[in-house]
Amino acid sequence: MDSYAGVTGASVPLGTQEWPARTVPVAGVDVVVRDTPGSSPDLPPAVFVHGLGGSSLNWTTLGHLLSDSVRGIAPDLPGFGRTPPAARGGINDQADVVAQLWDAEFGDEPVHLFGNSMGGAIAVRLAAGRPERVASLTLISPALPHPRASAIALWFAALSTPRLGPLVLERSKRLPFERRLQAAYAMIFGEPDRLPPEVRRAYEEELRARDEQPWGPQATLDGARSLLLSYLAPPSRSLWLDTAKVTCPVLLVYGGRDRLVNAGIRTKAQQAFPDARLLYLPRTGHVAQMENPQEVERAFRQLCRSVQR
Repeated sequence: MDSYAGVTGASVPLGTQEWPARTVPVAGVDVVVRDTPGSSPDLPPAVFVHGLGGSSLNWTTLGHLLSDSVRGIAPDLPGFGRTPPAARGGINDQADVVAQLWDAEFGDEPVHLFGNSMGGAIAVRLAAGRPERVASLTLISPALPHPRASAIALWFAALSTPRLGPLVLERSKRLPFERRLQAAYAMIFGEPDRLPPEVRRAYEEELRARDEQPWGPQATLDGARSLLLSYLAPPSRSLWLDTAKVTCPVLLVYGGRDRLVNAGIRTKAQQAFPDARLLYLPRTGHVAQMENPQEVERAFRQLCRSVQR
């Protein structure tokens, strides 16, 4: 993989550039929100939603690459990143937080909505509930229900079990940090050895910071349980039912080496949305916006051009 340095004329590698952060009170929680740096206030707004165990920093590089096209915000969802937890941390609860933040920041202005993994599930819920408010929807390895879960996805199912989940997390925490780091690389990325050094350093720093946050384990358990419940939901409350309500153009991004979301669902997902395009990256893992940000950037720009014609 090529280094991202210089793509936008930046003086330091994009993978290390944090967006400016501020705190916004939402639903009784001081939510940490990052803004795409250098974006004109005249640009259309965008909201970037991270996944389970992630943070706003998962969008750093892609946000820089798109800073000439959108003025974006990326929140640390309650219980993740630098934001303390809310009373409840399920998918619908997180969607309510994002919706309130969205309304406070952009009013009725339509936004370009991005979601990764659990953030993808949240974004689908939002786009289905307020279709007239979404200009486009970009979903990277969205956590849509799949009848054939991957082996690692079963680990998240174990987290959802009331007694087993805390035990799994506690035993994992006892492992040496380097061992947990390597396991995280293998779980999240398709080709971790090809990541730019600055991206690896930033990811390691984020993992160390997560270790110091007392609310992290419970937030992970709450999110995992909510995802499992969404997978088991009856058709009348399924995320698949929500996909048919999304009226904006959709970009779906799947990685062939994703160990958390089975990329075999991609054809069903593309057919489920009324207007969807697919970007399949065979050698990429769960966070294409971090591994292949330029590919995702190009696909998003193509999506926008096709809408404007």
